[in-house]
Amino acid sequence: MKLTILGCYSATPRANANPTSQVLEIGNHQFLIDCGEGTQVQLRKNKIKFARIKHIFISHLHGDHYFGLVGLISTFRLLTREADLHIYAPKGLKEVITLQMKLSDSWTNYQLIFHELTSKTSELIFEDDKVAVYTIPLEHRVYTNGFLFKEKKGERKLNIAAVENANIDKAYYSKLKQGYDVVNKSGKHITNHSVTLDAPATKSYAFCSDTSYREAIIPIIKNVNLLYHESTFLHKLAHLAEKTKHSTAKQAASIAKQAEVKQLLLGHFSSRYDDINEFKEEAEAVFENVWLAEQGKTFEI
Repeated sequence: MKLTILGCYSATPRANANPTSQVLEIGNHQFLIDCGEGTQVQLRKNKIKFARIKHIFISHLHGDHYFGLVGLISTFRLLTREADLHIYAPKGLKEVITLQMKLSDSWTNYQLIFHELTSKTSELIFEDDKVAVYTIPLEHRVYTNGFLFKEKKGERKLNIAAVENANIDKAYYSKLKQGYDVVNKSGKHITNHSVTLDAPATKSYAFCSDTSYREAIIPIIKNVNLLYHESTFLHKLAHLAEKTKHSTAKQAASIAKQAEVKQLLLGHFSSRYDDINEFKEEAEAVFENVWLAEQGKTFEI
């Protein structure tokens, strides 16, 4: 599981400060999370292949989180994309994108599939045999979700020495990986755990976009490997965070500590701050393992 930061600042884009967008790689998936203005330029800078993006998750309908989307959709069209594109977003985005495409007579030559989100409780919105994605209901000025990405448990690993010693036919190797007991060549019952090893531990990533301090999300993100949590302000401006329904670095760290996550990644920094290292220092007073989002930086989970 690998996370690449394309943009990590709040509000308007600047020369060296792009709004929110990330790419999460899990196995064969390249999930695009939020799509602020300039996202497709950042994708090119980071050598991320457009064709691999088949699922886009939009947290809410504030421009710094989706204004790059119609441009990306249009570029896919110009590149003669054929694969379906799934977009998971609050109800209303389909209307926005459809109107833009209608007025510009720029209908896609591929299938554009919108999954409109309205639930205020966590729900499963994507699933295959490798990964599941759930919403994380947040509290902002408009309807907003974060997203929880969870790997599914893989197959058990064969303990080859034990398998060979147990005289098991190769035809049963697949069954062993699936967790079943088998019978060996002599007809003896062989228990699965005596000849296999546990599958690698699964990993998880929680993306918490714009939100007020919200303890209700703690059970949803409990024990995740990496939590991205917005930290627009330092705690001296907590009154502004409350007014605008954003969070401080200290509040993000408190959520991370209570949820017992492994690592905390801070982002969505206000442009008023020249030194974002202050966010790390503030958060580390509450929670030990803190990283700062940086454009173009990749995090191995």
